Amino acid sequence: MEGIVRIIVELIAGAIGGNISGSAAKGTSMGTAGNSIAGAIGGVILSQVLGALMGGGGMEQAATDAAAAATGGGIDIGALVGQIAGGGIGGVILQLIVGYIMNRNKG
Repeated sequence: MEGIVRIIVELIAGAIGGNISGSAAKGTSMGTAGNSIAGAIGGVILSQVLGALMGGGGMEQAATDAAAAATGGGIDIGALVGQIAGGGIGGVILQLIVGYIMNRNKG
């Protein structure tokens, strides 16, 4: 996938993950907007970290993906699933952390 498409997938998956965890763990919910923002940020961060650790992602992969797409390579379903999973899990993790800290400080 091209770089911008990867980030969009990570943002969307993270936002969905953040909202799911916010509704499942009521004590950490920050509202729909807060859950979405925290989830989206967490989704991008974790997906990039996982991609870099596994050697198949991160920002440096974008150039290879763009070259493959330009030569008619198409979409790599495995990479797409990895981006969705990493984005969703990252969204859940960051939303839970930020939600816990914010709600704990409310008093």
